[in-house]
Amino acid sequence: MADDAELIEALKQVIDPELMINIVDLGLIYEVEQAEEGSEDEGTVKVDMTLTSPACPAGPQIVQQSKMALEQLDDVKKAEIRLVMSPPWTPERMTEDARDQLGIF
Repeated sequence: MADDAELIEALKQVIDPELMINIVDLGLIYEVEQAEEGSEDEGTVKVDMTLTSPACPAGPQIVQQSKMALEQLDDVKKAEIRLVMSPPWTPERMTEDARDQLGIF
């Protein structure tokens, strides 16, 4: 079973094509949950994520890349990505590094 840090590291490989910052540092990932070991869903990872705006043109690409990044891990058979718009994303969700890269103080 992959640990949470491995899952987050995999998601950090996904870059928002407009802002050129990974989706974890942007604060787009709300929740990452793995099925229990031994359950019939073992190997499934469920992710709740959002986009910087509901009309984000890169949304489908980001979702697909997130799914692929997780499914490349040995212990992940299936990744289910759920887009949620609540709570809405705000720049306050970004890491300090991401804010620095975008010049937001």
